[in-house]
Amino acid sequence: MILPLEGIKVLDLSGMLPGPFCTQILADYGAEVIKIEDQIGDRARHMSPFIDEQGALFYAVNRNKQSIALDLRRAEGKAIFMKLMTKSDVIVDVFRPGVMDKLGLSYEALKKVNPGIIYCALNGFGSTGPYAQTAAHDLNILSLAGITGLTGAKDGLPGISPVQLAGAAGGSLYAVIAILIALHNRQKTGLGQFCDVSMLDGVISLLAYTLAEWSGEQKLPERGNAFLTGAYAFYQIYETSDHKYISLGAIESKFWQEFCRIIGKAEYGVEQWNMELQGEMIAGISTVIKTKTQAAWLDMFASFNICLTPVLSLDEMAEHPQVKARNAIVKLENFQYSGKDMFLGGLPIQFSDTPGAIKTSFPENGQHTAEILSKAGYSTEEIEWFKISGIVY
Repeated sequence: MILPLEGIKVLDLSGMLPGPFCTQILADYGAEVIKIEDQIGDRARHMSPFIDEQGALFYAVNRNKQSIALDLRRAEGKAIFMKLMTKSDVIVDVFRPGVMDKLGLSYEALKKVNPGIIYCALNGFGSTGPYAQTAAHDLNILSLAGITGLTGAKDGLPGISPVQLAGAAGGSLYAVIAILIALHNRQKTGLGQFCDVSMLDGVISLLAYTLAEWSGEQKLPERGNAFLTGAYAFYQIYETSDHKYISLGAIESKFWQEFCRIIGKAEYGVEQWNMELQGEMIAGISTVIKTKTQAAWLDMFASFNICLTPVLSLDEMAEHPQVKARNAIVKLENFQYSGKDMFLGGLPIQFSDTPGAIKTSFPENGQHTAEILSKAGYSTEEIEWFKISGIVY
């Protein structure tokens, strides 16, 4: 089976989550991804929790890649990188702006040798602006983006997102998009380009609905008290008698009226948008929903398609029939003979003719060093000298 990105070669200089998640998506759809690590290796390898003495995060975002351990501070290491780069299509890094420039490996320097190279720099704030050199983690970026301030219950503290939205959505996914756009453009021009991907820019762009709400209302949305964040009874989370939850998203009037009829609150059906009654309706519905278990409510609503779903835990999600039908979770039992099961995200996009493929192979740091150097044209003697000299590991 030919995968859609077969023939595309990627040098991955990144570690932790955003960069490796980006390159894993490319690898799943056929790209050849070479991780370029140092002697210590991707920091995710050493981050708790561990599976078989290696960080579980590493396994989550580094399948189907090769690894070369290379000292880019040495002239010989830079020469090896340049040789690999001449035969590559894409470079991904997550350094702060200027790091590669100091090594003499900036995009401007690389494109002189390989005009077709696509260089994707993925970091918190991009390569320009007053925050370009500022350190930040996901929470900091989401806070600057205005997202943290809108997350949580109406009268509570701002909530911390359990999903790394800035890194994975604002960063990884936009980096993939940037690379694919640049590859498409190269087909027309023959030239690569520099892709400046800022996690802050990316995650702000995801605020499309919220920005429209702000613009239309001409007032700032309030935490836990906007259209889609808890202000209305028809778009709400309700607790069941067994201390589980159901989520209701009955925005359409036909869904809302059907829901109200089924729970014995038909009078609420005509008051869907009455702001003065929202508190009363939320309280009334909450009282009703607490009279039955989650399973009982799901059974009652099973034949009604009104945007009502259970709020699932991760283990429940992994066993949900829709998730299993789409292979959205890949479970590796007794992974690496560790006694632990490893749960991986599946392929996020299904193609009719050129599907991706999940290959559950995970490189050790420097595992493919000799093989990669040999393919690049280095002799066995040269490779051995590189190892003895500490240029490769």
